Amino acid sequence: MLERILFLLCLASALAEPLCEPGASDSYKVRLSIKTALGDQAYKWNTNEMFLFRATVAFAMRTYFNSEDFNVTSILVCNKTERVSFWFVVVSPQNATRLVDKADVENAVRMSRHRINSAFLLTDQTMEFIGIPPTLAAQVNPDTSTWLIVFGVVMGIVGVGIIVLLASSLVQSRHKKNGQTDNEDNEEEIQVKTVNNGSVYEGTDGIYNKSFSEDERFTQM
Repeated sequence: MLERILFLLCLASALAEPLCEPGASDSYKVRLSIKTALGDQAYKWNTNEMFLFRATVAFAMRTYFNSEDFNVTSILVCNKTERVSFWFVVVSPQNATRLVDKADVENAVRMSRHRINSAFLLTDQTMEFIGIPPTLAAQVNPDTSTWLIVFGVVMGIVGVGIIVLLASSLVQSRHKKNGQTDNEDNEEEIQVKTVNNGSVYEGTDGIYNKSFSEDERFTQM
């Protein structure tokens, strides 16, 4: 088993040069800014980090195709620089001389971009896949139909409008009722004042006008 793995690694290295070429249509450049992202806690990029990168890309390919065929040997790397940039391609697990379609590689990387970034404590801005746009948030498809949501909103607005109209009508009717009560009280008060200030009052023998009584007394005299 160990001999087979070593053979595959050697074969991958031998095939890397002709298959992985900078600027080729099916190759991608990766540029890392570890110092910018982590500052004093930046780690050194070495062969172990490169192995982890190849493993994460293989994981992305497995996830995208829902297959266990892809391995570290399926990811070929070339043109590595000290400022941590390199190119990579993905070869078919069934045929190590054939490159995986470019669209499939892009979709696989985009699907697992967050997992790849997290493995190196980086982001889309500090771990750039040149030619592959940054990760986009997945569109959320609501369980409820759009027309039903719109209908619910419209009905809610109509319901609120009806409540406001009923409340305003009730307030206006109360104001009118209070105004009528105040008018009746004022009329009663005016009548009471008229009785108290005038010459008409109620006695034991009935109601009589005091002014007429005084006139009768003067007439008798």
